[in-house]
Amino acid sequence: MQALRVSLVQGATRWHDAPANRDYYGALVRQAKGSDLIVLPETFLSGFSNDTRASAESMDGDGVAWLRTLAIEVGAVICGSLAIRENDTVYNRLLWMRPDGSFAQYDKRHLFRMAGEHTRYGGGNERLIVELKGWRILPQVCYDLRFPVWLRNRGLASASAGMEYDLALFVANWPAPRRQPWRTLLRARAIENLSYVIGVNRVGVDGNDLPYAGDSAVIDPVGEPLVELGAQEQVVTVTLDPAPLLAHRERFPAWMDADAFSLDPG
Repeated sequence: MQALRVSLVQGATRWHDAPANRDYYGALVRQAKGSDLIVLPETFLSGFSNDTRASAESMDGDGVAWLRTLAIEVGAVICGSLAIRENDTVYNRLLWMRPDGSFAQYDKRHLFRMAGEHTRYGGGNERLIVELKGWRILPQVCYDLRFPVWLRNRGLASASAGMEYDLALFVANWPAPRRQPWRTLLRARAIENLSYVIGVNRVGVDGNDLPYAGDSAVIDPVGEPLVELGAQEQVVTVTLDPAPLLAHRERFPAWMDADAFSLDPG
């Protein structure tokens, strides 16, 4: 594992205006050039909308093509989620776009019932683990943060080889009235999984008049924040050092006493 330079892009997503969001987030991403990984919020080209006819694009659409071109330009992995239509189903799909133009994808598993997301979007059933500079990374989307069984770091063999991931990251549109659970759960997920955690949220007010307080953060494996953002547009870069993570796992191997279980994601 090498030091990992990560940029958090906390922006005020324009409502149902993909061209404006491409211009807006493109300018913010370019401020982070030189990073290894640049993280955008959930549904950053549309806002968190249940009007899937207006917000969804195809994988052959302008959004994915733009993201690929931007990743190549800045020479970094860029991740964030888009509303993607496949046949008759729309997915809240996180894209892990690499600077060589290839990508991996994760479809949001847990759909936010209280806003009716489960009635308009299809859910995924497979976790994604990606690698970057020797780090194993688990990318997730917003409401997934509330489900620790799905997010469990499943250790098996040793403190170094037994961790499935070293960093969990969450892209989100998490409204300000629920900011305390957001802040608390980011810390809990880091502590219980002996991993770094990154959460990137949006700011501003969306088309449903919901306010967002940002609170994007980088949390270390003992639950301490390395970076905490405010409620305004910000682009902040932090370098993650693997040494404290590996030392903590060796010093405090709580994963060895974790309960075994199997998960049926059907």
